[in-house]
Amino acid sequence: MKYRILIEIDEEGVFVTSCPSLPGCHSQGSTRSEAVANMQEAVEVYLESLREHDEPIPPGITEDVVEVTG
Repeated sequence: MKYRILIEIDEEGVFVTSCPSLPGCHSQGSTRSEAVANMQEAVEVYLESLREHDEPIPPGITEDVVEVTG
């Protein structure tokens, strides 16, 4: 499954991530790639917890790209 994440840089230069589809699921890293890797782990743990508690799993996303000229 794919989940959209948001990446922001805080006032100290730390990359902070969140997943809008998974309330409370946040992570961070000192680099963008570290933040994304940490967020992937956070999402996996979040989904594992939902499964263990027989909670519904939010659907993943699908995205397409549209190319335009001009």
